[in-house]
Amino acid sequence: QVQLVESGGGLVQAGGSLRLSCAASGRTFSSYSMGWFRQAPGKEREFVTGIRWSSGRTYYADSVKARFTISRDAANNTVYLQMNSLKPEDTGVYYCAAKAEYSGSYDYWGQGTQVTVSS
Repeated sequence: QVQLVESGGGLVQAGGSLRLSCAASGRTFSSYSMGWFRQAPGKEREFVTGIRWSSGRTYYADSVKARFTISRDAANNTVYLQMNSLKPEDTGVYYCAAKAEYSGSYDYWGQGTQVTVSS
């Protein structure tokens, strides 16, 4: 059973930084893609960034390019999201997700971690 556990959320002032972690377990992830999504109050969940575990290729939403960085630590089965130059509009619940590399949709989700950016 795949389990994804996020941590690292919190309250930060605009312009600050946070690093989120996603500890993955339950299978080998070498043929999986991992992603981060977020959901702001009253809005739909949106894609933030993704990474292919095997190649390390990354993908970013335009709104976070050059500010956020996704990475993975294969030895510890952990995915990180480094968030810099945070803005109030980055506020939301951040979810870690996993899918088979060429699958069309993410099948596994974490419970989410709250990120609040104050102005």
